[in-house]
Amino acid sequence: MDSPSDDFSAPVMQLPDDCLLCIFQHLDCGPDRESFGLTCRRWLQIQNLNRRSLQFQCSLTMLNISSLSQNNTQISTFQLYRLLNRFQQLESLSLSGCTELPDSGLALLPPHGSKLQSLNLDCCFRITDNGLSFVASGCSSLVILSLYRCNVTDYGLEALSNSCVALEDLNLSYCPRISDYGIRTISQKCRHLRAIRISYCRNLTGAGFQGCSQTLTYLEADSCRLEPNGIRSILSGGGLEYLSVCNLTWCIHVDGLVAISVGFAAKLRVLNFRFSRTIGDNCIMAIAKGCPLLQEWNLALCHGVMIGGWESIASHCHNLKTLHVNRCRNLCDRGLQALRTGCKCLSILYITRCSQISAVALEIFKLARGNVEVKEEEIMCICPQGAFRF
Repeated sequence: MDSPSDDFSAPVMQLPDDCLLCIFQHLDCGPDRESFGLTCRRWLQIQNLNRRSLQFQCSLTMLNISSLSQNNTQISTFQLYRLLNRFQQLESLSLSGCTELPDSGLALLPPHGSKLQSLNLDCCFRITDNGLSFVASGCSSLVILSLYRCNVTDYGLEALSNSCVALEDLNLSYCPRISDYGIRTISQKCRHLRAIRISYCRNLTGAGFQGCSQTLTYLEADSCRLEPNGIRSILSGGGLEYLSVCNLTWCIHVDGLVAISVGFAAKLRVLNFRFSRTIGDNCIMAIAKGCPLLQEWNLALCHGVMIGGWESIASHCHNLKTLHVNRCRNLCDRGLQALRTGCKCLSILYITRCSQISAVALEIFKLARGNVEVKEEEIMCICPQGAFRF
């Protein structure tokens, strides 16, 4: 006589694959989904085909370079081959932190990466243009790509732009070998691009963005050698909402930032000038007048902003909600008074170590503007999750 378990399991095992797939998709418990494939090879195949995301143990959840030396787990080309053969419906793959992964490891992407929409190669130091050519030929549906600290050049970006025209989010931070030519190929051919990060790419002047799509809303360009024409090119699309250009001591012509005020940045909502010590009142006044939608402005350590700049912000930034003024040497009681009487929408003020601000002036500000949260701490520019995370 058959056991009760046999009577129960036989009908289940006779279910078609689409029914088993429906059962698997309705499992809302993580352990149940992980153990589903332990039943038999057929159920394991159903589980494998339903996997959409893969992240290795060595992948970095935060870009902390110091942790790489403590990370002994590495993925070999053979291991990657087996996993890509097993999970053939992947839409998201993270190889970040695989510092020893060679270009040949990405040769597996052409037969297996057609459905990939997100690929993270952060700190894959051995990945060069050859590896990027495999990405280009095998991942035509790619929407998000991160190449943080990869050893790629303009030639790799050109190959990428010819195939991955659906790109929306691209991270090239700390890729020192790229130039304006590579950026030009991306901005001209990837017309859906919404966010790009080029921080610490010090060969870039910004000129490669000329004629960029109006879909470009988010740009991080900290410590780049931006020139006035490059800044105008960055703004040429007219759709920019988030701009971070910290540490403009590296910038060749800081006065070129006045271009932000000439109409192309009318949609700008978040502006990060942190540690840009040479920015002066002329620039601040022009931006305050020319960016009516500005909601957050980080001016921490901007020692060149004087009373005229603070008064202009108070008079013209009617939608400003968050302002960072930490360690601004030339913010005095009079400037704080201007901010107190202006900026009617201000809700958060980050202020600390402003040597010319008296304790009395700060207390008067707090009493007069009880609706403003005064935070005596430092924080980087906040990126609104809904608007800029993809």
